[in-house]
Amino acid sequence: MSKNTTNSLEHAPDDIKLAVDLIYLFENNEVDPQTALSALKIVEQDLQRKLSISE
Repeated sequence: MSKNTTNSLEHAPDDIKLAVDLIYLFENNEVDPQTALSALKIVEQDLQRKLSISE
């Protein structure tokens, strides 16, 4: 990541920072895009379940 990108991310919302981190993780580990999407769906379902329990 370039210095300008890093500086921009310092002030970015947390969800953007997390998205960038996840993209970086997937790309550096050469995760197949279909596998990444499948994993993200599982994560979304888990987080939705946790949110519904806490309400």
